[in-house]
Amino acid sequence: QVQLVESGGGVVQLGGSLTLSCAASGDIWNTNTMGWYRQAPGRQRDLVALMSADRRPSYGDSVKGRFTISRDYAKKTVSLQMTALTPEDTAVYVCYGNLQSPRGWGNYWGQGTQVTVSS
Repeated sequence: QVQLVESGGGVVQLGGSLTLSCAASGDIWNTNTMGWYRQAPGRQRDLVALMSADRRPSYGDSVKGRFTISRDYAKKTVSLQMTALTPEDTAVYVCYGNLQSPRGWGNYWGQGTQVTVSS
């Protein structure tokens, strides 16, 4: 069974930094795009950052210049370094992966990790 498991969430003060990590496990044959979305209470799920199989990153407008996505392709992990955090960044951050298993390609989601930025 393919799983994405996040770690690294928590409470941080305004202007602080935090790094999230996500590890894909299970019978995974190949990985395509992996990255992060976030969802704040009462709001839709928004793109934070994605990185393609050919190492091209893309970012949501609100995090450009503050967040950096990285991947370890051999370990099937994706990380998100977040800096200059504001209360508007408070949300559940969910890991995403387009992964290939014996069942074929599919979109997978983690359970999410809470990030809270206090002012």
